[in-house]
Amino acid sequence: MARKPKRPSHAPTRPSAPPRGTSDRDKAVDALIALLAEQPFDEIGLAEIAGRAGIKLSHLRAEFGSPLAIFAAHIKDIDRKVLDGGDTDTTDETPRDRLFEVLMRRLDAMKPYREAVRSMLRSARRHPSLALALNAMAVRSQQWMLEAAGIHASGPKGLMRAQGSALMFARVLSVWVDDEDEGLDRTMAALDRGLASAERWAGFLNDLCAVPKCLARGARHRRRRPYDEGAAETSAA
Repeated sequence: MARKPKRPSHAPTRPSAPPRGTSDRDKAVDALIALLAEQPFDEIGLAEIAGRAGIKLSHLRAEFGSPLAIFAAHIKDIDRKVLDGGDTDTTDETPRDRLFEVLMRRLDAMKPYREAVRSMLRSARRHPSLALALNAMAVRSQQWMLEAAGIHASGPKGLMRAQGSALMFARVLSVWVDDEDEGLDRTMAALDRGLASAERWAGFLNDLCAVPKCLARGARHRRRRPYDEGAAETSAA
C-alpha cells in the first residue's frame, strides 16, 4: 500500500517554473527548461538558448559546453533542493520509508518542470545515446538521494544500488508526468511498488556480493590443505 508523504497538499496543478536567479548560468538553465516544454531536446540549439535567456552566446559558452551540460545543471539544482529539505529527524523510519520521502520531495521539486521532463522522456525513447547520457546523470543523482535516505551509495555495491534506483525512478517518472491527481495516488503507488522491488533486489545484491567472499575462502582452504596434509605426514614419520 502506498504511503502518504509529508508534503504540502494545496499546490497548483501546473505551477509556472520560478526563475532561479539573475546569473547567466541560471538564465541559461531556465531558458533550456522553457524551450523543452515547447520542442524536443535535439531541436534546441545553443544560439536559441542564448536568445531565450537574453544573454550573449559568448557568455553562454563561458558557462556551458553543450545543451546537455545545461540540463545537467538543472538536475544538480533539483538535487540541492531535495537535500536542503531533508533536515527532519527520520531515524525511526525504515530505509524504504526514508527513500520514499526523499523521492517524493524530489517529485515536489520537479513539479514546476513537468513538461520539460515529459519532453526529455520522449526524446530519450527516440535517441539511445541521449538515454545513456541521462542515465549517467540519474545514477549520480540517485547516489545523493540514497545517501539522503541514510542508504550507503559509494563503492561498486553502492553504484549498483544507485543504478537500480535510477531505473526504478525513471519508471515512476513515466507515471508521474501523466498523473493529474493532486494527491499523486498513481505516482505514489508506482513508487511504492518500485521500492518493494528494490528491496528484493537489495537482498539479491547482498547474496551476490557474498559469493566472491565464499569463493575466496574456499580457495584459501584448498591452498592450505596440501601443505597441512604434507605436514601431517612428516609429523607421523
